[in-house]
Amino acid sequence: MLRKTVSALALTFFAMAKLSAQTAPAPAVPPPSNGGFFPLSQVHAGLTGTAWTVFRGTKPEPMQVEILGVLRGARGPGHDMILAQLHGAKPEYTGVVAGMSGSPVYIGNQLLGSLSYRIGQFSKDPIAGITPIGQMLEVRDMPVEAQHGPDKAALVHEGTPDGGMTFQAMETPLVMSGFRPEAIQLWQKEVAGTGLEMIAAGGSGTSLPQPDAMPKAIASVEPGSAVSAQLVRGDVEIAATCTVTYVDPKQLLACGHPILQAGPVSLPMTTTDVVATLASPLNAFKIVNTGQVIGAFTQDRDAAIRGVLGAKAHMIPVHIEVRGAGPERKLNIEMLDLPSLTPQALMVIVYNSLLQTNESTAKNSYHVTGNIEIAGYPPAPLNLWAPSGDNVPAPLTAAMLTGQQFLKLYANGTRQGEVRSIDLQIETVPRNVQVDLDTARIVSGNLVHAGDTVIVEATLHPWQQPAHNVRIPVTLPANSGEGNLRLLVSDAATLDRTLNQPRFTSHDDDMDSELAQARRAHAADRVYVSLLEPNAQVQMEGQTLSNLPLSMANAVEPLRRAQDVMLNGESAVLAADVPAGGVLSGFQILTLHIEGGGGLH
Repeated sequence: MLRKTVSALALTFFAMAKLSAQTAPAPAVPPPSNGGFFPLSQVHAGLTGTAWTVFRGTKPEPMQVEILGVLRGARGPGHDMILAQLHGAKPEYTGVVAGMSGSPVYIGNQLLGSLSYRIGQFSKDPIAGITPIGQMLEVRDMPVEAQHGPDKAALVHEGTPDGGMTFQAMETPLVMSGFRPEAIQLWQKEVAGTGLEMIAAGGSGTSLPQPDAMPKAIASVEPGSAVSAQLVRGDVEIAATCTVTYVDPKQLLACGHPILQAGPVSLPMTTTDVVATLASPLNAFKIVNTGQVIGAFTQDRDAAIRGVLGAKAHMIPVHIEVRGAGPERKLNIEMLDLPSLTPQALMVIVYNSLLQTNESTAKNSYHVTGNIEIAGYPPAPLNLWAPSGDNVPAPLTAAMLTGQQFLKLYANGTRQGEVRSIDLQIETVPRNVQVDLDTARIVSGNLVHAGDTVIVEATLHPWQQPAHNVRIPVTLPANSGEGNLRLLVSDAATLDRTLNQPRFTSHDDDMDSELAQARRAHAADRVYVSLLEPNAQVQMEGQTLSNLPLSMANAVEPLRRAQDVMLNGESAVLAADVPAGGVLSGFQILTLHIEGGGGLH
């Protein structure tokens, strides 16, 4: 009887002790990062600890953590994951939340690691994977450097198809402030598979650095604080949010997993205010406003992202002017310099800028002009047209053409200077600007002499408007030989293809050649008449040389295979051009017969 009484008292005491431990008041603030690190070798099932994250505002709140065990090699060979279950009213209600990744987990006052992974999408229990702090500290100890050049970045997203029940990195929710839904959908399509397609509600704060406010903002950052990495900032913003795991006087570690695993990066780092935490069995996330710039993220690695406090990020300035019938709109934006995302970001920015205007309609066409400034090179001009009426909406066409032109230069392997700025002027034309070349003919007679001026008449047919004729005077060279001479009446694309024959090489043109071709590109809103003369034409080093003497053509011939040289037996020489009244499409070849003996002028 006495034994049963003692046993019952022991069970009651154990239950009371367990309840007391569970209901004991949590510390008011998370321990500092210099309190030591809990060894992975001592982790076992049954350990209890505390995790910190922000559910609302800027102050981290505690959650109870129960260690379930260690999954050996779960994050890759030699990269273990600690399995844990969260306890407490808030985590049990919200579940594992996107934006919670990086939340520090402590055993006593020792830092164990960061909440970084979740299982499935509809699991009822808030079970999370913890990245051990030892693997995160490897990122802390990397040399401080910033990404400025065109090094390639791998797009990495750990996970399985929807409904899978394996661990995957907690999503890094993006705030896209100032973007239309169509632009957000384009972003999600372009970055699918990178882990950056999840868009969360939120807003932008102080996008640009305020040096006077930075020290106070840096002082407010502690383990468990929310921070954001800005991919785009200014009049619009794209920012990714996660949680700080570790802070020292110079730097911090966050996320506990990569954003892109891009390696060295240079992204503005800001404080973040959590407005609310949305609970959802499918897609729980933090609703945030980004805040003051406090430094720059410089590393995006497998176990963490690293930010340097007070550092300045390198961004590419983008200036856009949209002109039309209404007031002119000017947008000033900065975007990241990272090959895996920069072209997509520019395309989405341009697309969004054309949607956010009262003049935007399905009938509009767009004319994009401007320059791309690259250090060490002359400005690269842009002159692009996006007519309405095609299967692809004109704003999207304008954005895609701008992105493609930028990508030719940005992704060029010989580029050495960084992109300094992109300046775009976009004219809105309230009609379809497509014009077809129906026919062309010579109205001054086909029998001519060298030096004569002949009249070419072209029939142009604007979209859903009556056709009309334009006359183009063409003066023949005084040294033209006797015989037949062909004339090419064409649009700009046909002329450019004639002057720049396609080449089949194992590598792209160098920067000088790309820039030379961009400067030589002809405007799409004109009618061109070119002489197709029976003399050699050569393309080399981005230049087209016409009417080469036979001796020079013979000298170039052996270089065709060894170098990027194109030799053509016929030369195209531009003789005349006139406005087409829109974007011309089509070509026709006419034939003249030049008689000997000279002609009348």
